Parts: sequence; structure tokens; C-alpha cells
Amino acid sequence: MQEPLTVVICVDHASVTGGQAKVAIESAIGLRRGGARPILFAAAAPIDPRLGEEGVEVVCLDQHDLLGNPSRAAAAWQGLWNSQAASALKALLARMPRERTIVHVHGWAKALSPSIVVPIRASALPALYTIHEYFLFCPNGGFYNYQSNAVCKLKPMSLQCLATHCDSRNYPRKAWRFARLFAAQRFMRAPSAFSDYVCISDCQAEIVAPYLPRGATVHRLSNPIEASDRGPKPNPSSGAFVFVGRLSPEKGASLFAAAAARAGVAPTFVGDGPIANELRAKYPQARFLGWLPPEEAREEMRAARALVFPSLWYEGQPLTVLEAKAMGTPVVVSNVCAGREEIEDGVSGLWFRSADADALARALERLKDDRLVAAMSNAAYESYWRKPPTLEAHVAGLTAIYQGMLDSRFAAARGARPALP
Repeated sequence: MQEPLTVVICVDHASVTGGQAKVAIESAIGLRRGGARPILFAAAAPIDPRLGEEGVEVVCLDQHDLLGNPSRAAAAWQGLWNSQAASALKALLARMPRERTIVHVHGWAKALSPSIVVPIRASALPALYTIHEYFLFCPNGGFYNYQSNAVCKLKPMSLQCLATHCDSRNYPRKAWRFARLFAAQRFMRAPSAFSDYVCISDCQAEIVAPYLPRGATVHRLSNPIEASDRGPKPNPSSGAFVFVGRLSPEKGASLFAAAAARAGVAPTFVGDGPIANELRAKYPQARFLGWLPPEEAREEMRAARALVFPSLWYEGQPLTVLEAKAMGTPVVVSNVCAGREEIEDGVSGLWFRSADADALARALERLKDDRLVAAMSNAAYESYWRKPPTLEAHVAGLTAIYQGMLDSRFAAARGARPALP
């Protein structure tokens, strides 16, 4: 009987703190249900209780993440080189079966640090990296200038990049992040530690293509989406224009508020963030619901006339766009971010020119047409449920990628053996 596939899944947090951790944890659960042996390796506690309930092995270092560390000096050093993570991962990988183990990294920038690359490379195990953000290639992780609120076109890690203050907080943090990535790329050779990469959208694959190591294999695999089929919406043209997400400049929350005012509609915001108070003061006609439990947030999307996704940066694969489609809600989406791939312009929603409040206002004006909204609602629903990106589909895709990596490693090893006399 063949030994089960072992997958060491590396991620900063052992609980759901965002999309990155959510995908890592849920894929571990799905792999376990499918008969594999996933091991979640994380720096920061707490541990999601579902992992234990599903029988997923967890190695959690019970550390702070960088933002939660009470010592700024300790956080700065941890972010550069988390020695505990490097030692623990080295010990873990040394115990793994050589012929049936994959290392899969989902994230390192918030707690694990690039130190984990050293034991991964030393183990010589096949290693895969899912690109949820861009910290392996860009110092601030987004190819985005948070000072000018625009996509950054500079070559990452160039002298011009170093000289540019693009961080969301201050230039010293930018310089620290630059130094971290310089060390990761130059001394740890982080990108080349991974033979394979998963991109979660075609847009993302195009963005990172110039920065991937030569010979890397790129796979396109959607994140799993949690959704239930509730059928087409009975009243698609009722409800408000809704934004779901963090209220921050790069997410385009201010752009939506300004466009809604020009279109004469009252926007609804589900979420919170650093510009929430500014928006409340400037747009008193808007509804602010704060962060809601997941099911309540989905109800707001189901009831909405349209979801507005005005993000100014590239994103990877916006989950709320897919969740809205599953609910039969049309989406108005920026033409810069990867969410545009999920929306057929004029059919299941509308694209608008990124960062252009007038263009977004015109899109909102168009969606005052009840018949157009109803048609787009049906199209969005049918498009999603034609081939839904379920956890089962995600795990099947991952398993195929893992097996392909093992087959390639076996074929390379067999080809390297001397011929028999």
C-alpha cells in the first residue's frame, strides 16, 4: 500500500486572520479529508479548532506576529530572521518521508520570516509557493505606492525603488522591508527555492512573470470559495450598492463614496478600517455596518443591487467578487485588479476605469436600470454555478500539482543514475 502524501503547509497564522490563512487552513482540512497527511506549520497562535477536529497535525510556535509583538525591536528582528521558525522547520522536514513529501508555502512576511527558506532548500524536498500577495518580489508586497495611491511601475529592488517612500506608514519601514527582501533574494535565494508556483489569477501570473526564477513551473488554481446554491435572486433589482472589505485607500472605498454621491445613490459599507471615520464625516448619507459575521455579510451581498469592488491595486483573486456572483449579485469592478477576470463586462457586471470616480459613477448610473440588473444577476449566478470553485475542486487541483512535482522529481532522479553496463 502506498504511503499517503505528506504536505507541510507553511503559513504565518494558525487561525484565519485573512484570505491567505483561510486558504491554507481549509486546504489542509480538504487534503486530510481526501486521505493525505497535511501538517500545518505556523508561527502565530491561536490554532483554528477545526484543524484538531479534522485530524490535521499542527506545529505552532505560539509566537506573536510582527504587528502583535509588544517589542518593536523584537518584531523587527523576527521579521528579518525568525530563528525559532528556521530551527523548528528544519527538525520537522528532517522527519518527513523523502519520497512522498511536498513543502507548500502560503506566506512568511507577517511572522515566519524568510528564514524558513534555508531549511526548505536544505531539505531538497519539492517545494511549492502560492502567491497570495507579492512579498517575495516587492518590498511592500503589493506593487503599489501607498503614498500616491497608485499602482507602482518601478522595477522592484532597484535604486529608484529604494529611494521611493511607498509604504503605508513611513519610510523607515519601507527601508526595513527593502533590506529584508534584499537579504531573502540575494543571500537566501528565496524565489529559486521553489520549483513550482501557484497563481490564483491570470492577471497575477502576468504581473509576477518577469520576477519568477528561470525554469519555474507556474500553475493556475483558483482559491476555494465557501458558498451555498440558493438559486437565482427573486428580487435582483432591489437593494443598495454595497462595498465589502477593509476601508482603506488602496481598496478604493473613498472612490466608491465619491462616485455614489455623483450618481445620487447611498452607498453601503460592510467593513472597517483606517479611513472609516473620514468617510462617515464626509458622506453622512452612507450606511456603515462595520465588520459583520460571515453569514451576515453574505446576506448583505445577496440583498444588494450590486457589489462594488473599486480596488486600486492589483489584488490576487478577490473572494468577495466570487461570493457575490454565487449569490446572483452583479459586480462593478476596477479594470486593474484581478477581479475583472470573474466578470464579463456588460453581462455579469461592469468594468470601469481604475481610480476614475466619474467612470464608476457612470457604471452606477447604468445599474439604476432594473431590467439590466435582473439580466446581470441571472448571468452572474449561472456563470458561477456552471463550475463552482469548491474546496473539493481546489484540493483535486492541488493533489494533481503535488503528484506532478513528485513525478518530475522521480524522473529527474532516475535520469541522473548511471546506465547499467
